[in-house]
Amino acid sequence: MGLKIRLARAGAKKRPYYHIVVADSRSPRDGRFIEKIGHYNPMLPSDHAERVHLQDERVSHWLGQGAVATDRVAKFLGKAGLAPMPEFREQPKKSAPKKKAQERAAAAAAG
Repeated sequence: MGLKIRLARAGAKKRPYYHIVVADSRSPRDGRFIEKIGHYNPMLPSDHAERVHLQDERVSHWLGQGAVATDRVAKFLGKAGLAPMPEFREQPKKSAPKKKAQERAAAAAAG
């Protein structure tokens, strides 16, 4: 049984609120879970104290049991100092202007 520490959505339409839960990796996102170990309210400002709340001892217990955090939850755990901060690669630059468009923009700026 693969354990995941992940977000389960709650709250009203256009007012998201997430529970941080430990669940079997095969369970649906908002379905059955083993234990609720925190919550996340994205509607609060990023520096607000109650935006992310974690039960530190329970998180440590489940990480010790082999639970794997999802990307978003791993970021929360890294900021809380409960796990190493995950390494995120550079995002692809597909939407950046291509070579000729960059040359035209450089020529317009110079001239």
